[in-house]
Amino acid sequence: MPVRLKDIAERLGLSITTVSRALGGYPDVAEETRRRVESAAHEMGYYPDASAQKLQKRRTDTIGFIIPTFGPRFADPFFSEMLAGVGNEASRHRMDLLVATHPPGPTEIETYQRWVGSHRVDGFVLVRTRRNDARIRYLASCGALFAAYGRSDMEIDFLHVGVDGQRGMYEATQHLISLGHHRIAYIAPPSGTQFSVHRRAGIDLALRSNGLSLPQELSVEGDLTEESGYQIAQRLLATNPAPSAIVCGNDLMALGAMSAVHEQGLTVGQDISVVGFDDIPSSKHSHPPLTTVRQPVYDIGRRVCRMLIQCIHAESIEERHIVLQPEFVIRESAGPPV
Repeated sequence: MPVRLKDIAERLGLSITTVSRALGGYPDVAEETRRRVESAAHEMGYYPDASAQKLQKRRTDTIGFIIPTFGPRFADPFFSEMLAGVGNEASRHRMDLLVATHPPGPTEIETYQRWVGSHRVDGFVLVRTRRNDARIRYLASCGALFAAYGRSDMEIDFLHVGVDGQRGMYEATQHLISLGHHRIAYIAPPSGTQFSVHRRAGIDLALRSNGLSLPQELSVEGDLTEESGYQIAQRLLATNPAPSAIVCGNDLMALGAMSAVHEQGLTVGQDISVVGFDDIPSSKHSHPPLTTVRQPVYDIGRRVCRMLIQCIHAESIEERHIVLQPEFVIRESAGPPV
């Protein structure tokens, strides 16, 4: 039989009201009494009625995370890292995480509308912000709480953590140029994503600073999947002359590009250099290990979630907009041109 507040009260010789207020964290309960009640509740195996507590607080103690999958299945390690960071931070604050996956589009927005309308969550974590982001516009318009990984070009102020993608791609491209590469190709992220703007700006800045440019035929948009990186790299390798290096908008596309290079009987890092962005766990174990731009995805997930929880609890937030600096990681997939 479940332990009740009445059982704890009888054991300690206290009123049910005192026990309830002690476990609820009310300030009018003496600290010594609070410790006695909490200790007894733990020993007796008491678990509060979560539904009643949430109703009393008028909160769900739940965070919504709708993952914008671009492919037919959830296969991007970026999202796994982000989900782990958000989930662990939510758990640390004794909050639950409600997760769904939807490709960007009408069904995605419908899910946001349904969760907001039914009060299923206290707020949302957004990832991979977009140019003129419909999610941000909707949530801001209805007063829903949210925090995002990524900036926006919209004139809407919101909590966010970002990474300086321009600097990261500048360093990656500059490294290739310093090795002697002049004909560099780019497999870009989807143009609708906000981070694609910053990463392209970094590549252009590095090329322009060295009197170079990115030919139109060497800049192709991918969809962030390994398969798109593979297919686009096949096309790039067929150009005449072929590029001596390929920069990719994320690691999955870079791993796909490396497969295409291997299939041509070429050696990555010698015949063709390949560079990625993210530093997902498999990057350091690829053949050869992938040169990439590292962003702390797990830590970002925790930071964004912490921001949102502070907002839910109406706490002051010192930094509403955070831009982290990435780290360029040199491995064997990038070397001098032959």
